[in-house]
Amino acid sequence: MKTTHKIFFSNSNEMKQIKDQSIDLMITSPPYPMIEMWDDIFSKQNPRIGEALRNEDGNQAYELMNQELDKIWKEVYRVLRQGGIACINIGDATRKIGKEFKLYSNHSRILQSCLNLGFSSLPEILWRKQTNAPNKFMGSGMLPAGAYITLEHEYILVLRKGTKREFVKIEDKLRRQKSSFFWEERNVWFSDVWEGLKGTRQTDLDKKIRERSGAYPFELAYRLINMFSLREDTVLDPFLGTGTTTLASIATGRNSVGIEIDPNFSEHLSERFKDIVSFSNNLLRNRMINHLKFVQERTKVKGELKYASKVYGFPVMTSQEVEITFDELRRVLSKDDTIEAEYEEKPSFKFDGGSLTQKGKSLKDWLDSD
Repeated sequence: MKTTHKIFFSNSNEMKQIKDQSIDLMITSPPYPMIEMWDDIFSKQNPRIGEALRNEDGNQAYELMNQELDKIWKEVYRVLRQGGIACINIGDATRKIGKEFKLYSNHSRILQSCLNLGFSSLPEILWRKQTNAPNKFMGSGMLPAGAYITLEHEYILVLRKGTKREFVKIEDKLRRQKSSFFWEERNVWFSDVWEGLKGTRQTDLDKKIRERSGAYPFELAYRLINMFSLREDTVLDPFLGTGTTTLASIATGRNSVGIEIDPNFSEHLSERFKDIVSFSNNLLRNRMINHLKFVQERTKVKGELKYASKVYGFPVMTSQEVEITFDELRRVLSKDDTIEAEYEEKPSFKFDGGSLTQKGKSLKDWLDSD
């Protein structure tokens, strides 16, 4: 199997090169309106934004920034297939403009814009990003009533175009079955509160990138792709940034398209793809090891599981998991704006006699480790 990943650098995040109804899933984290680090980006798109900020008109600046994002959501709606899903990671902003400190509710403004386009809203996810800083409070500290609540979460809006996606063809039904995830993963991933995801560290990035990157962690994109798409589907990120969505698409056997307006990210993207083969395959190995640890504990309490994976042989909780197939990367080739990922034809993992092996090498030590 092969997947293709296109990366476009554009001055305006335009998606004219993407055909109508050609995308299965969109995942992105746009520049956040009214977060100061993105003022210049927004102002370059519309000079009236910079003027509003200089005039200390926060409400006008906020609305104009969101109007720039509205153009993207309209294009996302166009390129998504019927039944396609859009996931938008967005945080609200707190800011003092002139003498007034207030919250700018980015998530609600974006949600309303998408509903007006025709999207249906599905249950959203709160990504809790707790800080351990001792000076978490804002405002007057311990003195009422001028202290402010600290924002420690962001939103992942989940939106669908049209009605629920249907799978009619036999090959699509099988592709869906092969794209299944573990029962215990489902119980964590489909909670409406995500904790324990660490934001991507920016210390290893070029200074120009650090100044405007709000990269979300790999695990966030990886989960969403597994949750809302199938193997060989196409995933779009119109604000590609450091390339996390593309990396997660490669690791999950999906195709992808990414668009980015800042050319400073180009060199960093190339660096990130160098180790993707070992990273991706280690990730698959760890998922299977974690699953077998779950099976061990479950068996102690509830007894033997009723079902088994057809491909690997290990026990699984439900009949929906028996076709589960992990796409092991063989190599990744990059040329110009295109990355091609090639996957192994046969799985290297096998569960035999209660032990997981990879190419004949036992992984029992991993299974027994903490």
